[in-house]
Amino acid sequence: MAYDPYGYGPQDPYGQPAYSQQPAVQHHYYGSSAPVSAPTNGMATASLVCGLIGFVACGLTSILAIIFGHVAQSQIKRTGEGGHGMAVAGLILGYIVSAGWIIFWFLYLLGLAMFAAETGGSTY
Repeated sequence: MAYDPYGYGPQDPYGQPAYSQQPAVQHHYYGSSAPVSAPTNGMATASLVCGLIGFVACGLTSILAIIFGHVAQSQIKRTGEGGHGMAVAGLILGYIVSAGWIIFWFLYLLGLAMFAAETGGSTY
């Protein structure tokens, strides 16, 4: 028998162990070992996208973001899908953008009314 310099014990010249060993048990895993996450709700994604687009679309899509966000939250609660954070972010963006555009248009119309009142009321 030949001596193995790497410390694996004595072996015969044919590569077989000198003493009887049981072969190692091999475990076969079928499928993925990663945990499976729930799919993301489509309404939550739509709510977030509409909330982001609302900044440049004069707040028109922010109303849709609010509607989609509330629908997504009810669907997520019922079905257990993912996307709760996206729905909440879409709702927050929708409310903030809607309020911002409402304030903008209120101040714009107030400025027009003040300008019209000042120019139309003075006669010399």
